[in-house]
Amino acid sequence: MPTVLITGASRGLGANAALHLAAKGFDVIGTYASAADKAEEVAAEIRAKGRKVAMLKLDTGKASQFDSFAGQVKTVLMGWGAQGLDGLVNNAGFGAGASIAETTEAQLDTLFAVHVKGPFLLTGKLLPLINKGGSIVNLSSGLARFSYPGYAAYASMKGAVEVMTRYMATEFGPLGIRVNTLAPGAIETDFGGGAVRDNAALNEMIAQQTPLGRVGLPDDIGKAIALLVSEESGWISGQRIEASGAIHS
Repeated sequence: MPTVLITGASRGLGANAALHLAAKGFDVIGTYASAADKAEEVAAEIRAKGRKVAMLKLDTGKASQFDSFAGQVKTVLMGWGAQGLDGLVNNAGFGAGASIAETTEAQLDTLFAVHVKGPFLLTGKLLPLINKGGSIVNLSSGLARFSYPGYAAYASMKGAVEVMTRYMATEFGPLGIRVNTLAPGAIETDFGGGAVRDNAALNEMIAQQTPLGRVGLPDDIGKAIALLVSEESGWISGQRIEASGAIHS
């Protein structure tokens, strides 16, 4: 059976993607930073779908953990009798809002470690485990295309992710590995304190700006990630695909 690794799979978009990929027949290796209880809840849902699952603790902002983590992944794969990974979803991350003038060096360093340095180095460590025909999906954001005050630092990191994706697609293509960026728009999750989900006025404002007439739901993104990982998108690589309901500003 195909196997996918999803960072940040204990909640939000990562958890949703894990469930959709399990429904497509993927066994799942997920990571969580601290919420072991939430990770186990997702794991239970995956098992209920008849798929294998392992939840491993990882702080994607600490590259010193990556060698050990790659070893854990290899052990899980061997235990399952799997030949390697068929998908990698670099999803782990967090939102941060501050003006450029108010953004501190520490905030910038943490954003870089988790959103840029983390997926860059982790993908390199896991590359020997990714099968020919495999797919990598890097999560960006609609904020890398349109600009809202207060998100300069976060959006800049996601801009770097999009450049990284193109280079990965170029370098990994000869290995038979596809790499794409998925950039969600405003989604009803706990991102940014759950503002889009919980603030009715903000939700309505974004919905009015969106041609499809609503904000995004986790299922909208989980399904898109599952599509990009699966062989159904086998000739798509090196692309930035935005899932935002055609919002244009």
